[in-house]
Amino acid sequence: MKPKTKRIVLTVFLIVTALAFWGLLQGGTAFDSAPQQTGEKGKGEAPAPGRATMLDLGADKCRPCKMMAPILEELEKAYADRAEIIFIDVWKNPEVAKEYGIRAIPTQIFFNKQGREVKRHTGFMDKKTIIKNLSALGVETPEKYRDS
Repeated sequence: MKPKTKRIVLTVFLIVTALAFWGLLQGGTAFDSAPQQTGEKGKGEAPAPGRATMLDLGADKCRPCKMMAPILEELEKAYADRAEIIFIDVWKNPEVAKEYGIRAIPTQIFFNKQGREVKRHTGFMDKKTIIKNLSALGVETPEKYRDS
């Protein structure tokens, strides 16, 4: 191997090693990707223990997030006794974005009753699609949405 190539390989190795060590100092490994359970204050845990959960990660000032806000509010009320619908503003809570590996907003994550992630979607999600995803998790659709 040429001396220049050896230096490049050694530099890359040192950078990767330093990043892995930094990850260990942050309380895990640099390769951990499993999120911790976190909920927005006053909203409970995400995913909700024993309940199907839709977690919407966005921001109050994001245009598609603003378009989804009234839909989420409506569905949160309609599904109150059936499932959890939680919104977390990742601009106000950046640690949550990191925790769930969010790269773009809005991102919706659906969890089954066991708390396992079963679906992830990035971008605007309409009411009909949210209802369909909750139904796929075994959540009974409220009467007023059954024909939608």
